[in-house]
Order: sequence, then C-alpha cells, then structure tokens
Amino acid sequence: MLRQALARPSHVSLILTLWSCKMIPLPGMSIQVLSRHVRLCLFDGNKVLSNIHTVRATWQPKKPRTWTFSPQVTGILPCLLDGDCFLRSNSLSPDLGILFELGISYIRNSTGERGELSCGWVFLKLFDASGIPIPAKTYELFLNGGTPYEKGVEVDNSVSRRAHGSVFHQMMMMRRQPQLLVKLRSLNRRSRNILSLLPEILIGSMCCIHLLIFYRQILGDVLLKGRMSMQSADFISNPVLATFPTLLEQPDVMDALRSSWAEKENTLKRSEKRDGEFLKAVFLLVYHDCVVPLLHSTLLPPFRWAEEETESARWKVIADFLKQNQENKGALQALLSPDGVHAPFDISEQTYDFLGEIRKKAV
Repeated sequence: MLRQALARPSHVSLILTLWSCKMIPLPGMSIQVLSRHVRLCLFDGNKVLSNIHTVRATWQPKKPRTWTFSPQVTGILPCLLDGDCFLRSNSLSPDLGILFELGISYIRNSTGERGELSCGWVFLKLFDASGIPIPAKTYELFLNGGTPYEKGVEVDNSVSRRAHGSVFHQMMMMRRQPQLLVKLRSLNRRSRNILSLLPEILIGSMCCIHLLIFYRQILGDVLLKGRMSMQSADFISNPVLATFPTLLEQPDVMDALRSSWAEKENTLKRSEKRDGEFLKAVFLLVYHDCVVPLLHSTLLPPFRWAEEETESARWKVIADFLKQNQENKGALQALLSPDGVHAPFDISEQTYDFLGEIRKKAV
C-alpha cells in the first residue's frame, strides 16, 4: 500500500506581491515607531479563515508616508521583509477574500509604554458576483478606518473621499488617499504543483515554501510509515516535528535554516537534487546542525517583536554560529565547545503530539 503525502489541489491557490503603501498618515511626535508592517489573512466578511501572516515594511526618511517591501539586501532577503506571499484555501464562500491591515508597533516616549496602532485596512474580494475569480493584475486598494465590521470610516478625515468640488479637486483628493498596491500573479504549472504540496489552508512567505514542503513530507513519512499502527495516538519522538512550528514564530532562525540549506544545496550534484529521499535526508542533517543548537542556546536572547536591540543581538549570535558551522563543517565542535552554553534538556525538544490541539480543547 502506498503511504506518502500526496499533492492536494485547493479551491483557492494564488501568489500575491505587496508592492507599496502610499500616503499613510504619520504618527504623532509623542511615540517612536518600532515597526511598520502589513498583516493579511483570508476573510469572508464575518470571520478569519486562515493564519495571519505578517510582512514588515521599509521606508525612507525622505518619503515617510510611503512604505515598501522586499528591499535589496546583501545576502538572502529576510523572510519577514519578503513581499511575495502564497495563499491556499478550500473555503467555498462566495465572499472569500484577503483582509489586509496596515499597522505600526510603537513605544511612547514619555512612559516607555509599547503598543500597536492600526493605520487602516482593506478587503480584496477574490470572486466577482458571478463567482468568477478576479483577474491577476495590480490593484490599488484604498484603505478604510475603524474595523472590518464598520463601514464609511475614514483613515484620515482631512482627505475624505466624500469631498465635494470640481472633478479636478476630487481627483486630487483621491490621489492623497491612503492606499495599498498589491499584485495578484497567475500560476504556471510548476507553481501550482509546488503549492499543492502545502496544507489546504495556509498563508506564508514564498521564500520559505521549500522548507515548509520538507516539513510536510517528513510529517507524512512519520505519520504514515513511522508508527506501529495507524490507530496509535502516542507521542512521537522527532525533534524536527517538535520544533519546526517554533520557526514560524522566530523568522531569524528560519532565515538561518534557509541560508544553511541554500549553502548545502549548492554542493549537491544534479542527480542528487532529483532524488527526493536523498534531499530529505540531507535536509534533516542540515536542520540538526543549524536549528536545533540555536533554539536551545542560552546565548540566543528570547525573540521579541519589534525590539531593535534584541533583534540585533540575535542576528549576531546566529551569524557567529553559522560562520563557525561553515568553518568546522558542522555543529559538532560548537556543541562540544565550553563556550557554547545550552539550556538543560527538556523532553519537549523531542516530543511531537499530532493531536495536541484536540487534547487542549478537550481539557
């Protein structure tokens, strides 16, 4: 009997690119902005139908009201800055679409209080009134204020869309409206086949898609081949399955894995790259050499969103570790070094509970 994870088509499968945000209102002088970002999810007008994916924006002091994505960088582009995203959904709702929310993370200068502030939202419906998918093109989406359950709320009352006057005046006011530019891209056969290897409901970064597929394939192997019986609901000892979801909450460690895998992949022969089982075995070795030591190193500060000092400190630890791995051709020397201090072993590092969410709900 064939036991492997198979490709599964979904009702919605597409790729989008975040281009830029224009005319975004400036925050007050009393706060310091720590992060500008866009959060997106699948939405049907009533409830969220997927995970919430976050993409951080960049900006230039000369154009503080313009946000951009996927900047040119040395080395690999951090996945947190990647504006190319994939979406998959099996929802049959005729009102299915993508909900975007622009926001900033800030710290108040006077009190040190941290918080989040919305800069507007917009909903892009994926099907027209006849149920036909909207065309793949660039969309200029005007932002709304308030919440997705409120209508007619302006982001900036000083440039209201309901402004009266001449046609020229109204055109000028529309150009000053806060807006998000998004491009929906059509899928070729290769892209469609790649996306079909992912879960049926998911939004994520395109630069991480090959790592998600490896995880999915390893999960399939363990669940379909590695258990004593298909009825067994026991915990599974597998450090990759136990720790990989953590990477989705620590994008810098995900970037370390991307970098290590890209480096290793460049050394493989063409015939080896065509061998799926061989690639999985090599990926497991790279994962154990890179991710497992980093996640349990006491030198790596805990991940904190939009804390520049913490992010810089984590990047330094990660970069030093990757350099040491490269020089020593693996992590063994770093693991045995007296300078590398690791947290005490915990069984959760090895334990994968595929019924974990169901168990939590049952308590």
